[in-house]
Amino acid sequence: MVYQSSTAWVCAVSVATVWTSPDSPREIDAPGLENPVKLNKWLEQLPFEPRLDLCDGNRVQTQLLYGEQVHVEEINGEWAKIIALWQPSKKDERGYPGWVPIAQLKEVVRPSNFGYAKVVSSRAQLFSQDRTPLMVLPLNTILPILSEDDPFTVVQTPDGEALLYNDDIEKAPSIEAFRKGDGLDVIASASKFLDLPYFWGGMSTYGYDCSGFSYNMLKAHGHFIPRDAGDQAKNGKEISVEDSTAWQFGDLLFFAYEEGKGKLHHVGIYYGNGQMIHSPHTGKSVEIINLKGTVYEKELCAVRRYVNNEGAMI
Repeated sequence: MVYQSSTAWVCAVSVATVWTSPDSPREIDAPGLENPVKLNKWLEQLPFEPRLDLCDGNRVQTQLLYGEQVHVEEINGEWAKIIALWQPSKKDERGYPGWVPIAQLKEVVRPSNFGYAKVVSSRAQLFSQDRTPLMVLPLNTILPILSEDDPFTVVQTPDGEALLYNDDIEKAPSIEAFRKGDGLDVIASASKFLDLPYFWGGMSTYGYDCSGFSYNMLKAHGHFIPRDAGDQAKNGKEISVEDSTAWQFGDLLFFAYEEGKGKLHHVGIYYGNGQMIHSPHTGKSVEIINLKGTVYEKELCAVRRYVNNEGAMI
């Protein structure tokens, strides 16, 4: 018999950044390490060079959303070495590894079996039982359901029982059972984030990186895919790179250096009509572009499909 603990570690802030090591954060990153986290303050004070260094300096790995379960491997002072269990990765068969301030995690009693609520709004207000605003939760935050009562659903959070408006959430009996949307659903959700600034490692509506954007737009419609572009390009259904007439809304397009023959470095979402919606790189924002005549046209190296137009997993 496999022993399962009665408790689980979860993210205890709206968005927690997963760092490469405890030495990765700089003084300027302090607002992003706190509980409650001060995301807006952190992002507003990050000019271009420090933002770029999150990538170039190999400082940030990914991010967690409120209530997201992790496996804690080690606690070292004020830091915890974790595995993000809901983010598949070749880096670890269990999920995505990295380091998080222990203050942004909490050990809680494992959730009940009443199902889950997933935030489907870009951002949703979480309320206390007396209707006091607690925090703002980004798209795809998933929390266990305790009870339902129009217009609210009572959810289990790291900080106790709380309320979410029914209009802001979708409900399912399990993490895997959320409705499977189709390609049109995916690009409709992606379009809501046009002009959202790119953020390396970003996994929330405060800023996405390229693969965080594709991961979350598919997650928003019931499809859990690998976290990183390299892993995403090796899964799903392979679609012809040469035959663009075979591409469908919501397919993932992958790009590599050396005109598609070198290292894979980017992913976007096919928007139809020869267009792609993507989160390009530091200093730019989510945009829709025509592939023809761009560097991406030459660098295209793979096309993968995770959804179809009937809304079923391929």
